[in-house]
Amino acid sequence: MRRRVLPILVTLAGAGLIGLLVYGVSAQAPNRTLDERVALKELPPAPEAERMLPVLTGAGASNLSALRGKVVVLNFWASWCEPCQVEAPLLERSQSSLLASNATVLGVTYEDTTPDSREFVRHNHLTYPNLRDNSGTFAHSYGTDQLPESFILNRQGRIVAVSRGEIDKSFLDRAIALARSS
Repeated sequence: MRRRVLPILVTLAGAGLIGLLVYGVSAQAPNRTLDERVALKELPPAPEAERMLPVLTGAGASNLSALRGKVVVLNFWASWCEPCQVEAPLLERSQSSLLASNATVLGVTYEDTTPDSREFVRHNHLTYPNLRDNSGTFAHSYGTDQLPESFILNRQGRIVAVSRGEIDKSFLDRAIALARSS
């Protein structure tokens, strides 16, 4: 009987370790360093500001550094994301107020196909520029792994606010107030 107990215990311990390993890999939390720094009022610089991304719609900027000097609402979205579909009209309505104060929304489509992204822009009548993050590297530098996620950048290219999830009017009002005051 004792000879059977030891192999059973070793097998159970091994299975338990494998289970912990699988759980650890699958439950890894996204990097929230930016959120923590913004909460501490450190105003971290926008990651990957120089990274060139393909332009999906709009003219001009193909990276964040091209928008230096403007307040920017950086919005990560995808056509298949239901909260993104809800917030797109709100972002579009805010764009004219932002433009009047030398600010803009900059959309970045993430994990989406180009035709679906273009249809999303057309369907929602989006006039603000949109870029494509083909590899996901740009989004991941912001700790983005779920959509939508948005960031407010000041005129110096520093992050002043983060929204993980669907934004509301007060988030955009904050960006408009920052643009008007600076």
